Amino acid sequence: MLAMDHSVVEDWLSEFKTLPETAVSSYAASLKDKGSLVPALYKVIRENYSDLLEPVCHQLFEFYRSGEPRLQRFTLQFLPELVWSYLSVTAARDPHCSGCIEALLLGIYNLEIVDKDGQSKVLSFSIPSLSKPSVYHEPSSIGSLALTEGALANHGLSRVVYSGPHLQRETFTAQNRFEVLTFLLLCYNASLSYMSSSSLQSLCQLSSRVSICGYPRQQVRRYKGISSRLMVTSEFLVQLITGIHFALCNGEVDLGSRALDDVLYRSQLELFPEALLVGNAIKSSLHGASLKANKEGTRSIQVEITPTASRISRNAVTSLSIRGHRWKRHESQEDSVESPDPCVTGPIPEISVTGVSGERLLNGEALRSRTEGEALGGATELGVDPRGQEVRRQKSVRRHLEDGTPSAGRVQF
Repeated sequence: MLAMDHSVVEDWLSEFKTLPETAVSSYAASLKDKGSLVPALYKVIRENYSDLLEPVCHQLFEFYRSGEPRLQRFTLQFLPELVWSYLSVTAARDPHCSGCIEALLLGIYNLEIVDKDGQSKVLSFSIPSLSKPSVYHEPSSIGSLALTEGALANHGLSRVVYSGPHLQRETFTAQNRFEVLTFLLLCYNASLSYMSSSSLQSLCQLSSRVSICGYPRQQVRRYKGISSRLMVTSEFLVQLITGIHFALCNGEVDLGSRALDDVLYRSQLELFPEALLVGNAIKSSLHGASLKANKEGTRSIQVEITPTASRISRNAVTSLSIRGHRWKRHESQEDSVESPDPCVTGPIPEISVTGVSGERLLNGEALRSRTEGEALGGATELGVDPRGQEVRRQKSVRRHLEDGTPSAGRVQF
């Protein structure tokens, strides 16, 4: 570590100790202007035997305990590097070098698992209900929902707990190590949009090293750190993939792609279904997509949005739309019968029917003879005319000629 970096860290340590309570907010706002401070702190954390490591960890914990959001985010940006330093020292079985880092990680964990009143914090979310309006839909546009007693009993009560309640921990053990580290990564991912590029790079490096240490891919990556395998859990890898996804979409394309491949490699070896599902889904969504190459600007992840209310109301299948579709299809069939396709060529079949007097009439002659008879003598009453049965047969033939319905008369082709 250079002497200049050493002096920068010492000035930072002494500066906060003499700071009054009223000046904490302005001091937190001025930390972003100290460009040489963050690289110097990274060097202190990476050197396990540095004499500044213990006071730096104590200072970072004071930042987090102050309750100032900007100071808390300043501490969280070093979380990936702190986690890797702790895991590497644990794998090397040298616990004397990781005491201050372990205390810092446990302190952040114990502060985050409780709320302001000291009660255990439970992180959950509600499953959206179609009966409630949202920015994406209106209940009236989808259709009427059955208002039953069961629906009223379950209305707005479908909540899914994804973290908590957690127990307080005083020390790390083999059983609770990754439970604590997974929750810390969950807190880190909640503030991803505030993290710097150096923090995202550290997260990608943590993901690759944890996944390949002790496996043949370590020789491919040419990493000469620890060679022993690190025990991981599926939940821990899922949190790593979440951070990698954000890094991929915000400038760290090379490191993020390599880290995602390494995590999927370890997930396949361990047969972790959750990590494989999330990792392959992200990899498929990024396939062929143009990733953001620049490291400046708004940090975001592109996602598909559900259809708006107008699209839902226009495409929703209702009884009215089915009825309109049926009428439209019926009209199209009538048009096709009334105006046949002129392009269709072929002989028109001759239909001969038996007339009133017993003679054979060709196509349309029965209809013309009846029309002429009505024009001369008027319509004949069916109840008086003894030939009513033959008239009804002629009507059925006319109906067959007009709309193609079966006729009760004698038809010959």
